[in-house]
Amino acid sequence: MLHRRRFLILAGCLLAATGCSEKSKSFEKGEPLRIGMELTYPPFEMQDKAGNPDGVGVKLAEALAKKLGRPLKIVPMDFSGLIPALKTGNIDLVISSMTATDERRQSIDFSDPYAFTGLALLVRKDSDVQSIEDLKKPGRTISAKATTTGETWALNNLPKAKRVVFEDQTACVLEVVQGRVDAFIYDQLSIYQYAQENKDTTRGLLKPFVEESWAIGIAKGHDELKTQVNAFLDEFRAEGGFGKLGDQYLKNEKKFLEDAGIPFILR
Repeated sequence: MLHRRRFLILAGCLLAATGCSEKSKSFEKGEPLRIGMELTYPPFEMQDKAGNPDGVGVKLAEALAKKLGRPLKIVPMDFSGLIPALKTGNIDLVISSMTATDERRQSIDFSDPYAFTGLALLVRKDSDVQSIEDLKKPGRTISAKATTTGETWALNNLPKAKRVVFEDQTACVLEVVQGRVDAFIYDQLSIYQYAQENKDTTRGLLKPFVEESWAIGIAKGHDELKTQVNAFLDEFRAEGGFGKLGDQYLKNEKKFLEDAGIPFILR
């Protein structure tokens, strides 16, 4: 009888532990929706003058949390820490202008795309570089932001080029401005913005040589949350939400792309 009682108590503890484990994996209304992002990438993820999170990605996160009926908690961190934080459960989602690559899909899942862009080049105004092909010549040096698709592409496709890698993209731009590298490889809209900010010393080669799409990062196994996120994106798109964000944060870039016959990235 004593052994039976011990067995029942042990079984009850195991069931309780299992219940707690399952509950920890659920996403109840009222629980904070923890979204990781790097707030150094204007106008997508940044801080306003008061230090509050702002930008396209932040507004997208706010709309998503509202749709799911959960309070939003923005978790700022370096870009390189986003996927590890997602995999360990320290955040629920990543909204940080993250490209959905096959390599990243090996460790996390992604929502449907919400933005379509590509890799472009920032070069010195007096540079002889006219296309990505020129960077395949001997003696070239490029800058790239750590853990981005620009760094990965350079590693795989420019084996002869010297690579200078930084955590901060503004340091990559400075390398071009000061003539220490031949080009900075980054996304199209950022290259456009940096070229505008440094008109006297740089120019942007804005036609993408690699097309990419951005999506929301989701931990593997959270299929219900993934379904909810995709349903939100469909609804947000149908209601014109992406167009409104473009008008609010990317008015000049939107006009530039339209004038150049290039589809706007948020769609």
